[in-house]
Amino acid sequence: MEVTLGQVVYSKAGRDAGRKFVVIEIVDAFYVLLSDGDLRRIEKPKKKKIKHLKLTGEINEYLSEKLKNKQKITNSEIRKALEDPRDSVQKV
Repeated sequence: MEVTLGQVVYSKAGRDAGRKFVVIEIVDAFYVLLSDGDLRRIEKPKKKKIKHLKLTGEINEYLSEKLKNKQKITNSEIRKALEDPRDSVQKV
């Protein structure tokens, strides 16, 4: 499965194992930047290896479009997307 912007993922390794995040930037073929809007805010995202993530088929379209268009995203938008994933989510 391919990693995309706005995708909901779970951490498999590290202190944050089991925690839910949103992919906010793809660094390269091995790393992504993640945020949950709470402990890992958008101002200081978590850099994590893709192999340490459990990818879901959930992509938040609203966040994905904003990230692709380089628009500003708030921490509350990320928290809301993670709380209720049915809001504008596309299954892949």
